[in-house]
Amino acid sequence: MTPEFLLGLGILIIGVIAAAFPDPKTYLNRLINLEISGFGLLLVMLSYNETLALLTFIAVTAITTFVLVRVLERRAIN
Repeated sequence: MTPEFLLGLGILIIGVIAAAFPDPKTYLNRLINLEISGFGLLLVMLSYNETLALLTFIAVTAITTFVLVRVLERRAIN
């Protein structure tokens, strides 16, 4: 196993746990923790293929940011 794979797996697991159980339960904190998970996923994919890693990172970051920003906007209105 490559170092990128092991480091990415560790960051991915830590980011998922941090996003599931945030200390201050704010949406901004969850967004930051999901970005950490996305970076871990990037490192895992980087151990396989660089193009796949870049495309996966862009897709995960764009989708999670879009969804959580929409949730933040709806919570601010109510």
